[in-house]
Amino acid sequence: MKDDRRTVLLLTPPYHAGVVESAGRWMPLGCVYLAGAARQAGWQAEICDAMTLQYGLEEIREVVEATAPDMIAMTAITASIPAALEVLHDIRRRHPDIMNVLGGIHPTFCAEEILQQHAGGVDIVVRGEGEMTFRALLEEISRGGTLHAVEGLSFHENGRVVHTVSREFISDLDSLPAAWDLVRWEDYRYYVLPGSRLAAVSTSRGCTHECTFCSQQKFWQRTWRARSPSAVVDEILMLHDRFGADVLLLVDEHPTHDRERWEEILDRLIRAQRPLHLLMETRVGDIVRDADLMERYRKAGVIHIYVGVEATSQETLDRIRKDISVEESREAIRLIHSVGMITETSFVLGFPWENKETIAATVELALHYAPDFAHFLAITPWPYADIYCELAPFIAVEDFSRYNLVDPIVRPESMTLDEIRRAIVDCYRRYYMKRIPYYMSIRDSFKREYIKTSMKLIMTNSFLTGLLRETGVSIDLPFTHHSNSQD
Repeated sequence: MKDDRRTVLLLTPPYHAGVVESAGRWMPLGCVYLAGAARQAGWQAEICDAMTLQYGLEEIREVVEATAPDMIAMTAITASIPAALEVLHDIRRRHPDIMNVLGGIHPTFCAEEILQQHAGGVDIVVRGEGEMTFRALLEEISRGGTLHAVEGLSFHENGRVVHTVSREFISDLDSLPAAWDLVRWEDYRYYVLPGSRLAAVSTSRGCTHECTFCSQQKFWQRTWRARSPSAVVDEILMLHDRFGADVLLLVDEHPTHDRERWEEILDRLIRAQRPLHLLMETRVGDIVRDADLMERYRKAGVIHIYVGVEATSQETLDRIRKDISVEESREAIRLIHSVGMITETSFVLGFPWENKETIAATVELALHYAPDFAHFLAITPWPYADIYCELAPFIAVEDFSRYNLVDPIVRPESMTLDEIRRAIVDCYRRYYMKRIPYYMSIRDSFKREYIKTSMKLIMTNSFLTGLLRETGVSIDLPFTHHSNSQD
């Protein structure tokens, strides 16, 4: 019997930058939560992860034809906005009766511009935290009500853009339903650990810090909320026991903000005794604070920690309000290494004051930090970030699809964009060539194989491959001569 409920198709933009895709296929957790909200509103939900499936417009058209949805909903960041808008305009031309909804960080801050310039493809923008607004929108549509009654919306009406009052943040994150059964689990893998099944988990939302280049503190208005330790761990165990997920990515900006809560999560995971691997990000200061917990991190299954160092100059750290010191960063990486966990960090290049000497100093200090994986990224001023106004006179690229931390966007006073691009590649070459003796001397077999596989992926299947080809630079690491299959 045909289900007569309305259907929403949740689509990811078919955008690729190669920044993280070389390491795995990553679950669109936002779609899982939005699908849960749609079900609460009495709608059917379907998820099409076009990014992971490598779908283009033709494949997306086929999915839309087969699904016949009443609504298309997409979430986009700045870099994926052009791809999202292309899809929505294409759907509008072919299916003018389908309602198109767009949400995410970029649409939240640029709703007016998007609706003014793309009214033909975008009907409604969901601003801010999406689940409750999305549910309210669908409920209002079902009862034939008015969009004016829904908080957190922007839409075009009678030749002007209407913004309803902003919605308060969700007070109880444990209450959010997640449509895990809609996930095509076979699609999500962590290539670094062959045969693994990858899931994404959110344990908290927000960040209270004020880094000027960051979109997260702006989006969350420098607030932080958390799920309960029991809800987090119960979900992780369910994902393992029911769906076979053995690698868990914690997608939080700052999962360790509350030490007492974080300790309880670690202890619950240790007691559960599941064969799990956790990948996470946190702040340098929290790792230094948790020096006495490093063994418990590892026993709980944490194997890989990204810490945001961003710069090696204390002057630059202070200018971007990073609120850490060079010495703290070095100590945090040492602590993570002390129990055999893998470290990863990034260094941002291309500020207006950058020159060849400062970039050379960045590489030398990165070697002093000595993370297992160092990324050298181009400063990317999101159009709504605090740093945007300061960098605006130096912005040389307007194409948002290139706002991906790989393509240089800002032209320093004493360098060209091409010189910055070549400098980024040279940073990788200098860093990893000097790290060869360390990689070859690792005795821990798990860590040695982890790094070996990761480096093959980085050098042969990532954005770096294209940069190397463009600049003619080669990085000849002893264990990267053969590509690692992703299938």
